[in-house]
Amino acid sequence: MNLIFICSRNKRRSLTAETIYKNSNGHTVRSAGTEESARVQVNEKMLLWADIIFVMEKRHKQRLTQRFENSLRNKQLIVLDIPDKYEYMDEELADMLKDAVEYFVK
Repeated sequence: MNLIFICSRNKRRSLTAETIYKNSNGHTVRSAGTEESARVQVNEKMLLWADIIFVMEKRHKQRLTQRFENSLRNKQLIVLDIPDKYEYMDEELADMLKDAVEYFVK
């Protein structure tokens, strides 16, 4: 299954999720950001590739819908509701991600 995790700048939350889930249960995992300043900026090709799209906040879903509405049709898009207050690989962030994502990737 192809998973993509998306936050704003792809430096903390989505990158942590990618690190946790890469090499996990045969999933192929990527991460990206919605901002121009993102480490890796999300694009249409990434969204078409993904089987499940995880976003950290509702605003990320809104941005994706505004920019890539046609590419999101028939896609599973999950809002994780994880605020931007954690550092990369923060233990609490990792636990929140695992709790929120496990149901969808089993």
